[in-house]
Amino acid sequence: MTTATIETAPAQRSRPFAWVQQSLTLAWRNIVRIRQNPEALADVTFQPIIFLVLFLFVFGGAIAQGGGWRDYLPFLLPGLLVQTVVFSTMGTGVGLNDDFAKGVFDRFRSLPIARISPLIGAVLGDAVRYMLSIAILMATGFALGFRFDNGLGYGLLGLVIVLGFALSMCWIWVWLGLTMKTAQGVQGIAFLVMFPLTFGSNIFAPTSTMPAFLQAFAKVSPIPYLVDLERALMGGGPIQKPLLVTLAWMIGLVAVFAPLAIRAYRRRT
Repeated sequence: MTTATIETAPAQRSRPFAWVQQSLTLAWRNIVRIRQNPEALADVTFQPIIFLVLFLFVFGGAIAQGGGWRDYLPFLLPGLLVQTVVFSTMGTGVGLNDDFAKGVFDRFRSLPIARISPLIGAVLGDAVRYMLSIAILMATGFALGFRFDNGLGYGLLGLVIVLGFALSMCWIWVWLGLTMKTAQGVQGIAFLVMFPLTFGSNIFAPTSTMPAFLQAFAKVSPIPYLVDLERALMGGGPIQKPLLVTLAWMIGLVAVFAPLAIRAYRRRT
């Protein structure tokens, strides 16, 4: 029995694309863990509703210049969709750091699996959280009267793109989750980055109304371009430039932070 086990382990490693099956298996592990611990979904279930209701009814009358919250809703919801999903990505890094603290990755290291499989599994498993957050926010928006004025196809494309951006951005937090000592540290750094990145953008108000230094910051941030793309796809407007910039950012984030995360994983294990 021992000899057979020793002989099959290298064979599993040498199978082409075996890491795909291994990553999907570990992703399912994360999904099952979420199902067994539903309170972990509190941030992606209640936060989108609370944010939408608060910002819509608190700022709607002022920012819409007397038009009321109904006029503000088509402007706010695409931007809030971006903020909600971007905030959800930091949970990936926090969860990875917590798994390392509990010794979960020590068990993964003893298995005949590809080095990258646990990381991809964590990212794909958290994609369920992102999709749930998107679904809840959009359902709340539709209940309040939001519609895809540019057509259902473009609207669904906007949801796919924002999900893809989240999967790209979460590699930042995977890297931080593997390099920082505590989950609290990862969460603290994440909030320090997330707040200026999202609130210092065009999510809640046009950047033209902001001071010059914030406008300059918005021009080099990916968030305003993604927000412009979501508004264009859902409500109409120019698509080409924000789409190209967003895709470039998505590719760049994965190209830079995925190798850094893999290197950090190898050092830590």
